[in-house]
Formats: sequence, C-alpha cells, structure tokens
Amino acid sequence: MGESIHIIMPVKDSLQTAEQAIRAIVTSGYTLTVYDDYSAPENAARLDQLSKELDISVKHISKYFDHPSPNYRWILIDAQRESIAKGQNLLIAESDVITNKSTFCKMIPAIKSRIGMIAAVTTDENGRINFPYEYARHIKEDGICKKRLSFCCTLLTNELLRAYDFNQLDESKNWFDVHISHVSQKLGFENILQVGNPVIHKPHSSRPWKQLKYTNPILYYWRKLTQHRDRI
Repeated sequence: MGESIHIIMPVKDSLQTAEQAIRAIVTSGYTLTVYDDYSAPENAARLDQLSKELDISVKHISKYFDHPSPNYRWILIDAQRESIAKGQNLLIAESDVITNKSTFCKMIPAIKSRIGMIAAVTTDENGRINFPYEYARHIKEDGICKKRLSFCCTLLTNELLRAYDFNQLDESKNWFDVHISHVSQKLGFENILQVGNPVIHKPHSSRPWKQLKYTNPILYYWRKLTQHRDRI
C-alpha cells in the first residue's frame, strides 16, 4: 500500500504528540520517514526505538547537516531527491497532525496532470476547522484553492517536484509552505484543499513559543523580529 507516495514527518521533540502522529500513519498501512531535527538526546533515542518497533525510517539530521533547527529546507531537498528518484509523490505529515486510516486514500485519487498540491483540511478534536484553514470554514466541497496551503498534511505531486528544484529555496527562511504554494500556482499548477478529508491539528506542539501568536501576539512578533525566528 502507498507505493505512489513518499510520506515524511519532520520531528522536533514533543514526542507525546509526535508518537501519536507516527502511530496513526503506521496503523494506516503506510511506510514513513521521520526527520529528527535536533531533538533532545532522549527524544532522538525514543525515535530510534520506534524505528525498530514500527519499522519506520528515522533520519537524524545531525548526522548529515550541521545547522541548528529548524532545517525544513534541507528536509525538503532531501525528500524531493528521493521522491523523484523513486517516481513518487511527496506527502508531508507534520508531527502535530493526527491522520486517520482514510486520509491518504482520499488524496491519491486527486493526483492528476497539472495538480501541484493536495491538502487535507485541519480541525480541532471536536471537528471544527482550525489553524491554518480558518478561511475554509464556509467551504462545503473539495476544490481548487487560490489561497496558500500549509504543509500540515499535504501532498506535493511528482509533477510539481520535477518542475521546481527545492535547492532554489531561500536559505534565510525557516518555512516554505506559503512560498511553494505560490510557486505551484505561478508554474500553472492547481492546488486542492480537501475539506471533506479532515485531520486533527494540534498547532505548534513541537515549538511551544509559537503559541504566543495567539496568547500574546505583541511578544510573538517582537521575538520574531528581534530573534529572527519563524521566517516565512
């Protein structure tokens, strides 16, 4: 199952949520590559235990790349290379997102020519659409999305991967979902948001300081500007 998709998950600590997210994917019958982005030693060790227990692949970025977290650009470049080599579509499932058994089965049929990205909509545990797709609360059907898609649970088609080299991504940035969403559209691809394919999102579990965006936005933007954090 899942030969057409290469599923990856960047992980930075927050192992309680990450392990739940990992187990959800494995239970669905898919293989998974976890990118450990400089987690604490005890958490990195737990990921190694899970790799044996659940038969997942774990790549500790510290063994390949000497750069402080976050390392999303390196992850995307590495995953793109592997996906293209295997002729697969790349599916990014972040460590604060809990998928279900039908999540990926619903995404695969939407892969067609000139489709760039396919995203599952995010909800809270009560099924209410939450960050980053609050704008979709009024949408009733899956469809072409002109706004940006997040990488919470998103498939990047092999056609898009071959059209845009991630080595071009700005090294000064931390996150690339907004940029790649726009690039996909500029290259003539269409992006799809599947509002009928919800996944549970627990925002920023791996980077708690980002919760300040909701609880203390002034402090959040001060840190963002003065400490050069969360660069999009």
